[in-house]
Amino acid sequence: MAVVARIRKGAYHDSVALLQVQRALRELPGVEEAGVVMGTPANLALLREAGLDAPDLQHAGPDDLVAVVRARTEPEAVRALERLDELLAHRAGTQQADYRPRSVRTAVRALPGANLAVVSVPGRFAAGVAEEALREGLHVFLFSDNVAVAEEVRLKRLATERGLLVMGPDCGTAVVAGTGLGFANGLRRGPVGIVAASGTGLQEVACLVHRLGVGVSHALGTGSRDLSEEVGGATFITALLALAEDPLTEVIVLLSKPPSPQVATRVLRVARGCSKPVVVSFLGAQPAGAWEGLHFATTLEEAAYLAVRLLGREIPERADPTPEPLAWAPGQRWVRGLFAGGTLCVEAQVILRPRLGRVWSNVPLTEQARLPDPLVSREHTVVDLGSDEFTVGRLHPMLDPSVRNLRLLHEAQDPEVAVILADVVLGYGAHPDPAGELARAWEDALRRSGRKLVCVTSVCGTELDPQPYPEQVRRLREAGIVVAPSNAAAARVAAALCGAQAPSAFPQWLPAVEVPEPVPIHRPSSEPVRRLLSGTPRVVNVGLESFAQSLQAQGVPVVSVDWRPPAPGDPELLDLLARLGG
Repeated sequence: MAVVARIRKGAYHDSVALLQVQRALRELPGVEEAGVVMGTPANLALLREAGLDAPDLQHAGPDDLVAVVRARTEPEAVRALERLDELLAHRAGTQQADYRPRSVRTAVRALPGANLAVVSVPGRFAAGVAEEALREGLHVFLFSDNVAVAEEVRLKRLATERGLLVMGPDCGTAVVAGTGLGFANGLRRGPVGIVAASGTGLQEVACLVHRLGVGVSHALGTGSRDLSEEVGGATFITALLALAEDPLTEVIVLLSKPPSPQVATRVLRVARGCSKPVVVSFLGAQPAGAWEGLHFATTLEEAAYLAVRLLGREIPERADPTPEPLAWAPGQRWVRGLFAGGTLCVEAQVILRPRLGRVWSNVPLTEQARLPDPLVSREHTVVDLGSDEFTVGRLHPMLDPSVRNLRLLHEAQDPEVAVILADVVLGYGAHPDPAGELARAWEDALRRSGRKLVCVTSVCGTELDPQPYPEQVRRLREAGIVVAPSNAAAARVAAALCGAQAPSAFPQWLPAVEVPEPVPIHRPSSEPVRRLLSGTPRVVNVGLESFAQSLQAQGVPVVSVDWRPPAPGDPELLDLLARLGG
């Protein structure tokens, strides 16, 4: 075997383009494996883990394009890499067949009536792009992660001053007036409105509501840190006020991982002043008693069912799959959860912990259960593979499942592992066949392990998704994977397979939510927010081309910016531009 690398200094390409070039290299004669990434430390570590180590990697920086090929012979590896520039040029030509503006300002001029920017550039550049969009009068859907908290606070203050909405950073999903942004699902419109400081939490509740025969008016993501003490719920409260007066919304659902208690109190005071019923799921946090107008749910699954019941709809009884009990080998007892969705990972812990005891994680319920090293599991472990430490400079696992596939193979080799727990998330912008990817990885893991293992999953999606829900479920079951109707149900099945008993009640390992007196809602939402929710968005896309393509498939007017990093590879120039406001 021969491993050969090529480094292109300061050559930026978006992660979807690099993934497609990587796949093309893998198909060339003699090539066994290939990696094409930006040279961030996390990406270089993953290349080495995949057997793509080369001496040249030590010279790569985060703004450099890195391509590595492992082939049968060195000449075959060199010939494959000689195609790199051709493949990159072909991809660039495909993306840029038409004229593209080079800035948000020129894009706004090219799209009359533009009112929303979708931003998915690398995190260290994202705040600057978002600020430009706000100053051009655009609401912002900020998909980018790895944005500093101070920058988020600054952007949301600017948005408040201008009556605009900043959904993000690290906002994976939103649905605005029926238009899906980011990883949104195909949903019918209806009376349930959602505000969520969680992407896959929003998707899970919206899809369950849809599959229960109801629909969604709007589903507004806020970014995962919006309910932190530093950010103060700025977008969350703005979105709640907008849904409170939205004529299509009859029931409001509020979703988050456990928030700051002080910010939760602020949000719930506003929620209690709303004339519409409000369902609250702060994943594991419980109130001390019942409160008029607020309905608390411990899980995302329960939140969806509560919302539908509050509309007076009859719903079927929930039933978890009951796989045949297995005779495990001595010592085989652990659950290992591998999640693309961070909130689904947290919900799994809410289910597993009272049944199995401590569950380790990189996004734990308590600091005592934090994994010392996210790359190394111990005992019962569930990992959010979409967390920042896994996504710096590379695609989210909902777009590129390769990181989970490698981790699954590794976990299956541990003789003490009994159950693999995973999620499959469908939707616009997501991988075209996530179930197929998981099924192939699982079949490979079973062949290599040579022992009994069970994989339990759920599919977050609908029949209206680009990857239709029924077909994805069928593919998983063909591979022998147990498919549950919800993420919470999958976690219950995984615990039961390890011999756990259902708890009589959820223990209060998280602080109880204090619900104060209501604050009557006097402040209406801003005119720009009302206009956004009442009509089809007109979008300026800056970053991942796949997001523009999904918007076009929904019939949404969109203009893509031909974005490039400013002063690529030169930290001093970047600092100077920032100080000059460039």
